[in-house]
Amino acid sequence: MPQQNTPSQFGKDDVKIEANDVVYNGYFKMVKYRFRHRLFAGGWSDAIERELFERGHAVAMLPYDPVTDKVVMVEQIRIGAMMASDSPWQLEIVAGIIDKDESPEEVAVREADEEAGLSVSKLERMTSYLSSSGGCSERIHLYLGLVDASNAEGVHGLPEEGEDILVHVVPFITAMQWIKEGKVENAASLIALQWLALNRDRVRAETSNIG
Repeated sequence: MPQQNTPSQFGKDDVKIEANDVVYNGYFKMVKYRFRHRLFAGGWSDAIERELFERGHAVAMLPYDPVTDKVVMVEQIRIGAMMASDSPWQLEIVAGIIDKDESPEEVAVREADEEAGLSVSKLERMTSYLSSSGGCSERIHLYLGLVDASNAEGVHGLPEEGEDILVHVVPFITAMQWIKEGKVENAASLIALQWLALNRDRVRAETSNIG
């Protein structure tokens, strides 16, 4: 039995998958699982059935100009926000799905160019996390990308993918104020901006030393 106040020592070997059936396979995929798992009190659970939303894994990157202390954010329409927010248009950091044989770093650089017209001079890994582990298998890899934001502007995105993305370049303190005002609602952007709040002095000092 795991000790209290410490992370569980259970792992994948403590789950028995009895069945998995694809119930939908379109732009995304839905799989129905039946499984049992070990219990904290000992023994095994009864059979549990859950639907899992499988959309692959993704990368999100906060473009930051340490010289001017500005961040680049993008605004675009989101179907999820259309159903669950006051506005379907969301303020976000750049992001994209990892395609086969792509590294997270390659995706970060590609999306910075496609969504904001930015070249990334340096990447720093922040963290990775499960976006909604109760029903989705997606893992998001989060990065800080150092950029020159002086020429970042306009509308970007790939028309063939239905993208219509507006670039915003704002002082870091403005982005943090947007968080307080509830204008930034998605997890990747919230986590990335809070990470930068904790690491901003170090990042700017390191950049100054390099210069």
